[in-house]
Amino acid sequence: MMTRNNGDIQDGLASEIRRQFGSEAIKRFARSMPTFRAETDIPDHLRDLLDELEGVETSPAGDRRHRPGASTASR
Repeated sequence: MMTRNNGDIQDGLASEIRRQFGSEAIKRFARSMPTFRAETDIPDHLRDLLDELEGVETSPAGDRRHRPGASTASR
């Protein structure tokens, strides 16, 4: 019998959670809850910061920030 180490199990669990939270059913459910509704009347400077954060999170460079030893010289 083959056993998996904790790192493999945690990676698999994290991947499964991301997959499920990305599903349309969960997104629809979350939007129906008042706590998770996006505010449409937030100040412009906060909207700009959120847009910048989203851009960093979705860029390939954003992945490097979370790895040990990753360079932050580009900031």
